Amino acid sequence: MITLTGKRVSEGIVIGRLVFFNRGEREIRKIYVEDAEKELVRFQKARKRAASELQELYDESAGELGEANAMIFEMQQMVLEDEEFINPVIRTITEQKLNAEYAVKVSIENFLKVFSSRAESYVRGHEADIHDVAARVLRILSRSRKDRMFMDEPFIMAARDLYPSEAVRLDKSKVLGFVTMYGSINSHTAVLARTKGIPSVIGIGEALKKDYEGKMVIIDGFDGKLYIEPDQTTMEKMKEKKKQNLQKVETLERLKGKENITQSGQKIDVCANIGNREDIEKVLRNDANGIGLFRSEFLYMESGGRMPTEEQQFQTYKLAAEAMGMKKVIIRTADLGGDKQAESLDLSGEGNPMMGYRGIRISLDKEEMFKTQLRAILRASAFGNLGIMFPMITSLEEVIAAKKVLQKAKDELKEEKTAYDQNIKVGVMIETPAAVMISGELAREVDFFSIGTNDLTQHTLAMDRTNRRLAGYYNPYHPALIKMIRIVTNNVHLEGKHISICGDLAADTSMTETFIQMGVDELSVSPGKVLPLRKKIREIR
Repeated sequence: MITLTGKRVSEGIVIGRLVFFNRGEREIRKIYVEDAEKELVRFQKARKRAASELQELYDESAGELGEANAMIFEMQQMVLEDEEFINPVIRTITEQKLNAEYAVKVSIENFLKVFSSRAESYVRGHEADIHDVAARVLRILSRSRKDRMFMDEPFIMAARDLYPSEAVRLDKSKVLGFVTMYGSINSHTAVLARTKGIPSVIGIGEALKKDYEGKMVIIDGFDGKLYIEPDQTTMEKMKEKKKQNLQKVETLERLKGKENITQSGQKIDVCANIGNREDIEKVLRNDANGIGLFRSEFLYMESGGRMPTEEQQFQTYKLAAEAMGMKKVIIRTADLGGDKQAESLDLSGEGNPMMGYRGIRISLDKEEMFKTQLRAILRASAFGNLGIMFPMITSLEEVIAAKKVLQKAKDELKEEKTAYDQNIKVGVMIETPAAVMISGELAREVDFFSIGTNDLTQHTLAMDRTNRRLAGYYNPYHPALIKMIRIVTNNVHLEGKHISICGDLAADTSMTETFIQMGVDELSVSPGKVLPLRKKIREIR
């Protein structure tokens, strides 16, 4: 038996024969042409046909997997309309009198070289999608048939990598699972695998050899393992693990569409926490009541050395709003600082960064950056049910100052005649003892609250939760913390406002009954915890 390890992408256990996917790519040669105009027409026809095929893929994906996933192919269509791709192809054909295939190949290579490193470019992080577009155009130009990746019998597919347009067409009745040599857990291919529920492991590397073609293998999507020609003990162990998982999944799947209600009739909302646009499909797939916490700082942390633009933020927030429909989406303004650093901001040099320059303090200090984000959120609010939440609040003055910047953003958009929700709700995070003690005053100033138990615990106990030396002392169930949650809940309800818990403690099912008894209105957890939490709630008497 041979065991290979990669990155786990989509959970599950599958057993079957390994078959390598052959994309049928041809060598692209440089060929001189006599009629450049004719060659140019050939390229433009191929480009238009590729756009038509991508529109078909968009429509199919929107129906099966939701618009959040279909956006992948909308982005690919943008490449086909991008002059930075088109113009070099035209110049290569007309000026150098070279064939369209070679012109496309060279243009895409240069396109990726120039734009994949630019923080503000839509290309960055989506190199596989660009290669996908090029492969489609080249296939059309070569008049080759669409790639066949299925056999008569179900199998496990292996590949060097897998393009999104290939992943979306995977037939679950034939492709039991897939493994790749390369790829990222945040790629569109990985997102689609999770959405379709196809167990998969990526990034195995060169250890995934063609010699394994046809051999019996097991994918363990929970641990990111591929077992080649497993022994009897491993086979039995994996079969039992698969059986247990199927029983668990079937039980949880039956809870979709059900209420989060105890047997005595008490209800509580269960929402999801996300960090980027790729997480949106997880929220939909797990049937959350909404997005209770959109950690927008990840947009800054993933944007390299440049700030995310207003347009980039707007597109992400708009996607979340549209995907969730009438369900709420609470966007926390950038909670940078501490352990959340962004290259575009110099936040180094602090002796105690968790207690220093972070959260709302940075936003108020960098008003233009803050206003840019607020404008993006406001613009997106015209497309769904959005709310704004300020992090790391310690005083009423901070809230009033933040609302003044929000009003400036509103006034600018009104002047520009740009639509936004004029009644957008504003909330705050309760993460400090100071915020707990003035929660009554805060409740008269804002519309809703969310308790971040991770920060509140470490600030209450004066312990860095990441310090391994303090592991034996750090107590997330400390009586002081529980009393604080009760105090905030009572103060907020006295003013008729909404209170949620969004820290790790929200997903701790040993605390669920306690929170319900306190009267907490909502628990917001990672998408994968939504259905297990619903199960727990419905079991409470």
